[in-house]
Amino acid sequence: MTPLNLPRTGYRTAPGTFASPFAKSFPGLAFYSRLIFIVWKASIRAKRGRYGYKDWSRSSFAALKALERTGIRVRISGVEHIADLTGPCVIIGNHMSVLETVILPGVIQPLRNVTFVIKKSLMEYPVFRHVMGSRDPIVVGRDNPRQDLKAVMNGGRRRLEQGVSIIVFPQTTRTLDFDPHRFNTIGVKLAGKAGVPVIPLALLTDAWANGRIVKEFGRIDPTKNVHFAFGPPVWVGGRGAGAHKAVIDFIGGRLEKWRAARAFDGGA
Repeated sequence: MTPLNLPRTGYRTAPGTFASPFAKSFPGLAFYSRLIFIVWKASIRAKRGRYGYKDWSRSSFAALKALERTGIRVRISGVEHIADLTGPCVIIGNHMSVLETVILPGVIQPLRNVTFVIKKSLMEYPVFRHVMGSRDPIVVGRDNPRQDLKAVMNGGRRRLEQGVSIIVFPQTTRTLDFDPHRFNTIGVKLAGKAGVPVIPLALLTDAWANGRIVKEFGRIDPTKNVHFAFGPPVWVGGRGAGAHKAVIDFIGGRLEKWRAARAFDGGA
């Protein structure tokens, strides 16, 4: 199985992709059983120090195909904005579910090296921590904003100087609602300090819901399509207010469009 090789026109789940009778009846069970195997296999390689960027991309792609086999349809646009860059960038997106953390490496990594800003708790998960730890993420505690800012600024600049792009979710937690007032400027500040562009990322990933007991294991809903859209690069000027507004406007506009289409014809 090879990772995604996205055309400039983006990606859409192939029309001939169908869910098995079992996956239709038990989408969560069908998907999570496959995902656990993917993560377990990746973790073994990561613990041995043999899990590289290409392996990460392959694992992510395998998870995407497992989602599609439940009946979920995925649509990705704006890939050309990442492909056309000559250097690293800071990708700033809304955060809705664990789906984007799992799938985005398969979208971005074939184009350029990338890592995440993640919360400390993800580095404490059994098995998964070995995979994420191998990708040299920037870890924040979410308890001390000043300390988190320092970690992102120092760690982010070092990685960007090494040619590694950074994915930042400025919301403090995953949420279905996009509230611009709770969307902090940490990604814009990092891009401004490092002198790299910002790429806005809008996503609608509630097909993989947050769980009630274990947040990562929520309901898989094949009636809801998944959307990712990358926006044109935005360069940060001055204190970054213009760049921050551009990111918020892009995300808000795309979410409004997708939700309107879903209300009209269901799941689209």
